[in-house]
Amino acid sequence: MSQQLDPVRIAIADDHPIFRRGLRALLEAEPGFTIVGEASDGAEVLELVRSVQPDVLLLDLAMPRLSGLEALREISSSGQHRSLIVILTVAIEKRQIIEALQLGARGIVLKDAAAQLLITALHTVIAGQHWVCREAVTHMVQYLRRLSPPETARTEQVRELTRRERQILSAIVAGLTNREIAEKLTISEDTVKHHLSRIFDKVGVSRRLELAMFAINHGLIEGE
Repeated sequence: MSQQLDPVRIAIADDHPIFRRGLRALLEAEPGFTIVGEASDGAEVLELVRSVQPDVLLLDLAMPRLSGLEALREISSSGQHRSLIVILTVAIEKRQIIEALQLGARGIVLKDAAAQLLITALHTVIAGQHWVCREAVTHMVQYLRRLSPPETARTEQVRELTRRERQILSAIVAGLTNREIAEKLTISEDTVKHHLSRIFDKVGVSRRLELAMFAINHGLIEGE
């Protein structure tokens, strides 16, 4: 007798009640999915993630109080969530795609997509891959590189980076949290934070997104 898997617990964050109702009906009709909560603005999203801890969070970008991107930034900075976050939006700019992925979003789906495409995107994300708009993305480094073609010039900041700092840069591009970087490199989280502080100072940026784009634009991905 085969073991029955637990249903995937999904939360929906969107400020339009009719859209939430339709999305709930669609997902509840899909085998293996269950809806565990809803939020109508960005502030409610933060409380929903803390209290319910869904397996998947469907997050709209345009919401009151806190935008979806601001909520994602708050969730990412907490370092405590384990939800797979899928952005569900009417439209999104290239820079927002890059930032959302660097903040930990695992998928981006446009609202005008066919219902079955959303289901496919969810299964792709749950299986451990990324989904961006209409395609599965297995290798995020290559995808980010396509969005931001590399520069050929090398700078003094690049030459000052140590091998360990380059390893951490590669992990940042891959979207790893400080905890995940620490586990991968067998160092403490405090050591990761110390390295990041030094990298920020050397490179002259203050955000992980800017750091990731610097790494891509200067060919600093480990193994290249």
